[in-house]
Amino acid sequence: MNNPIASEVNRMERNKRKVRVGLVSSDKMDKTRVIEIQKAYRHRKYKKTLRSTTKLYVHDEKNLSHIGDTVKVMETRPISKQKRWRLVEVVQKS
Repeated sequence: MNNPIASEVNRMERNKRKVRVGLVSSDKMDKTRVIEIQKAYRHRKYKKTLRSTTKLYVHDEKNLSHIGDTVKVMETRPISKQKRWRLVEVVQKS
């Protein structure tokens, strides 16, 4: 029953979570932060560099981050309707 190889594979699959680095844009909610992730890419046809911004709702249990901080977040189970990310660390304080 207890197959060590199967449990190791299961643990490795569980640890393949997305990690992103972004800038805190709102800290008005309790234990929740809104971060913005900027992405630059080239248009396929016109070769112009375009920028897009993605907003993520992040769970910050101890309210460590504030507006302007650079933070690292990790994908997690759904915590609420919009929160699917949790704070890993504050990379740089503003």
